[in-house]
Amino acid sequence: MPATIGEALGAARGAIPASEARLLLREILGCSAAQISAYPERSLSAGQAQRFAEMLERRVAGEPVAYLLGEREFYGRSFRVTPAVLIPRPETELIVELVLERLGAGAAPRILDLGTGSGALAVTLALEIPAAQVTAVDFSPTALAVAAANGAALGARVRFVESDWFAAVGANAFDFIVSNPPYIADDDPHLGQGDVRFEPSTALASGPLGMDDLHRIAAAAPAFLAPGGWLLMEHGYDQAAMVRDLLCRQGFVDVGSARDLAGIERVTFGRRA
Repeated sequence: MPATIGEALGAARGAIPASEARLLLREILGCSAAQISAYPERSLSAGQAQRFAEMLERRVAGEPVAYLLGEREFYGRSFRVTPAVLIPRPETELIVELVLERLGAGAAPRILDLGTGSGALAVTLALEIPAAQVTAVDFSPTALAVAAANGAALGARVRFVESDWFAAVGANAFDFIVSNPPYIADDDPHLGQGDVRFEPSTALASGPLGMDDLHRIAAAAPAFLAPGGWLLMEHGYDQAAMVRDLLCRQGFVDVGSARDLAGIERVTFGRRA
């Protein structure tokens, strides 16, 4: 069992990246990255050493660091995450940027976030657009509890609704509908690799082509959009052309796709005529 910070980092060497080992130690010790680097001789209590050994074992087994730490940063804010929700990813921040680009001065948009999970999109949009009326839905009550806790912790004004997509939304007309829905094919081998092995399958897989939920959302969205309202959906790296075609067939105009920081067409959007 490691007795010091240096010994703990040594025990993790070769098993997990050093950056992850330092993150685990920061969580256990409640100290900064600078302190981890500056004081390798700092002693660990027996409890701290045991906890590090357990977290290291779980990480080696593939459990995501975000679940081990219980949080993940999104748009500069810390969000609580549990295995009940998808881990927020940087590419989803593109949806926030695209919504902000489409706002007029003094706008107070009505926004619907479908499949909110941790609440990262809904809470971020509510905080970035204080005048917005944001509704976030998820079919999972466990996920909604995580999202609501994040909203409360960050001081966001969001209405959370348990709903299978639009089923319980009511007769509302939204200026923006945003979603990071499941978009991986059911038999995609990536579902058995890396972090996604530990994430909820219902937030990942969606039919033989990964398009089932994208189809459902695109087909129903026009009835819930105000005239001129926007639908923005995240999707897989190779699905942009299919999603653009889908939106065009549903009568959307100004259809296009935006690339993430890796240059991948990651979000497709369209406007209700």
